[in-house]
Amino acid sequence: MATDPGSMAPDVDKSDPMVTKLLESVDNLYLTRDKFFPVDPMERSERLQREVDEVLKLLSSTLPPEKRVSSLERATYEYLRGKILDVFPEHCKEAEDHLSKAIKLNPFIQDAWLCLGNCLWKKGELAAAKNCLLLALNKGREKRILCLLSMLERKIAEGTENPLELVEESIGHAKEAVMLDIKDGSSWHTLGNSYFVSFFVGGTQDEEKLKHALKAYANAEKDESMKTNSDLHFNKAILDQFMEKYDAALSGFEAAALQNPSLNADKNIEKIIKVLDKLNDSVTNQGHLKPHRIASMVEALRKTTVNIPYTMATLNLLRDGKNNGMAVLGKVMVFIRLPFTSLPYFLLCDSDGTFFILSLYALSSNGVKNGDTVTLLNPNCRVIDFSWKGKFAILLVSNAKQEYRFKSIRVDRLGNILVNGSPPHSDHVRPMAIHTKHIA
Repeated sequence: MATDPGSMAPDVDKSDPMVTKLLESVDNLYLTRDKFFPVDPMERSERLQREVDEVLKLLSSTLPPEKRVSSLERATYEYLRGKILDVFPEHCKEAEDHLSKAIKLNPFIQDAWLCLGNCLWKKGELAAAKNCLLLALNKGREKRILCLLSMLERKIAEGTENPLELVEESIGHAKEAVMLDIKDGSSWHTLGNSYFVSFFVGGTQDEEKLKHALKAYANAEKDESMKTNSDLHFNKAILDQFMEKYDAALSGFEAAALQNPSLNADKNIEKIIKVLDKLNDSVTNQGHLKPHRIASMVEALRKTTVNIPYTMATLNLLRDGKNNGMAVLGKVMVFIRLPFTSLPYFLLCDSDGTFFILSLYALSSNGVKNGDTVTLLNPNCRVIDFSWKGKFAILLVSNAKQEYRFKSIRVDRLGNILVNGSPPHSDHVRPMAIHTKHIA
C-alpha cells in the first residue's frame, strides 16, 4: 500500500529541495513495490534492494546527525529509515526497531504507527499490529489506515470461533475509508474483498454480499490508478469465476497475469479453459451417449410427475439468472470427471431432450448419481455463449478462437434440489469454499 510520507513527517523542512527529493524517493520506492512485477522474482528483489540502498544514502545525506538534534528530528529520521526498510514483503527486525524508536520519540507521527502495524503483521503479531493501527486512527481517520485495518481484521478472523463478527468490522472500516474518498479505487477494492469474504464466512446464504462485492469492484475499476492493480483484476476474476461469468474471469486473470506473473493467474486461465472445454464437449456431443440410451432416458423423464408448488419448465424457458417460482426436471446422464477441480459437474437432459450442465456448489458428487431424476427448484441458469482467444490460452486449434456455447444450472443451496423426489441426505452436504489467497 503506497503511502505519502510527505504528509506524515512533521519535523522536516518541506521547502528544502533535498527534503522534497527524499520524500519523493520514498514514494517511488513504494510504487516500485506495488507496480514492478517482472517475470523473474529475483529481478524485483534486486531492484528493490538497489532502490532501498539509494534512498537510505539520500536519507543520511538529507538528515545527517547535525540535523537530528531534537527528539522530533530524530523521530522523523527513525520513521523514514524504518519505512524504507519495511518495503520488503518479509518482516525486517531493523525496520521494526527504527519504527518503534520513532513512535517513542514522537507518538504523533501517524504513518509511523501504520508502518509499524504492517511490520508486526508480517512478523505474525496480529493483535499488536491491530493495536498499532487503532492508535494510528486515534490521530485522525485516514483511508489507508482504515483499509489496512480492514484487511488485518479479515486475517485475524481466520483463526477465531466467530469470524463473522470480525469480518463485519472489516466491512465497516472499508466503508468508512470509501466515505472519506468516494473516488479512491483502493478503498473500493478493499470493500469488495470484505464483502466477498463475508459471503463465505456467513454461510453463503446472503447473496446480497456478492452483489455488493461486484458493485465495489466496479467502482474500484473507475479509478484510473487501479487499471494496473493486478490484485484487483485477480480478485474480481475469482468472483466472476465463482459466478460462472467465465468470459469476464478469463479477461481478469489475463490482465492480472500480464501485470504480475507472480500471481500465477495463467494457471487459473488454464484450469478454466480445461473446464470449459470439457463441459462444452459434453453438451455438444451429448456425453457421447448412444441415441437409444438418450431416447429411453428422455421418455422416462416425460412420464415422471412431481407434486410441488412450482411452475414446471424446460431449460429453453429459463432466462439467464434466477428463475424464482419455476422448476426443471432433469435426468442425470453423466458425471463429468475433472481431476483439476473439486466442484462436481454433471451432464443432464430435460424432457425436451436439451442437454445442460449441473454444477453442485452445495452438494458432493455422492449426492447425485447417473440415472437419478433431479428436480431443480428456483433454477439459477447461466447461458454460456462467448469466444475467447487470449495470450495464455491452451488452444485446441492453433491460432483459432475457442467457442463456448452451453447452458448450466448451479445449485448453491440444498433447498434448491430434489433427488428422485426427495431432499438430499445431510451426509452429502458440501460446504461452499473458495481459495482467496490473494484476497487479504
